[in-house]
Amino acid sequence: MKLLLTSGGITNGSIRDALVDLLGKPISESHALVVPTAMWGHPKCGPTFVRGSVTGEPPWNMPSQGWASVGVLELTALPSIGQDRWEPWVREADVLLVDGGDATYLYHWMRESGLADLIPSLPDTVWVGVSAGSMVLTPRIGKDFVNWPSAPDDRTLGLVDFSIYPHLDHEHMPNNTLANATTWAADLETPAYAIDDQTAIKVVDGKPALISEGHWKSFPA
Repeated sequence: MKLLLTSGGITNGSIRDALVDLLGKPISESHALVVPTAMWGHPKCGPTFVRGSVTGEPPWNMPSQGWASVGVLELTALPSIGQDRWEPWVREADVLLVDGGDATYLYHWMRESGLADLIPSLPDTVWVGVSAGSMVLTPRIGKDFVNWPSAPDDRTLGLVDFSIYPHLDHEHMPNNTLANATTWAADLETPAYAIDDQTAIKVVDGKPALISEGHWKSFPA
């Protein structure tokens, strides 16, 4: 799977160009599935947030990029309908647009649904994550980002070998400062990046590359 791990989505031309490069064809010829599942696990999210995520209303921007088609893949529903039904939907999609919320809740349902097990067999599919939708692919998210009460710890999928601190210096998130990101990174055993909403991490064959029209900070293990 090819990864575009963002903090705020497709927020500028550089990130959009990186997406087109990963797709290998125009967005207008690409078929997308939106995964809003992580929002249900975050106490500050709810039905209106999920609606915005699916429709692409501001500030959510991923479904409104001009895709050939956009569908919804709700992971909590998948175990009850059977993999023989939903797996073809995933395999036919060019991109999964995975929105934010709580990364541990999303991780739980990636496991429960079987999507996590399917990922290794999707080498050409693009995963575009926003916030928790990016963090879920890292080894750990740090205890400060665990908001789902049933989460056993801060561990997530570990598809990449670094952690992500999103929304750096966001105007509506006063605690997301570089100082707090530095403290957060010191508690981890992995390399890490703090990224703002104008930054993304493109990962192909396990190699990360920063795409940014904003600012970011890297932290060694």
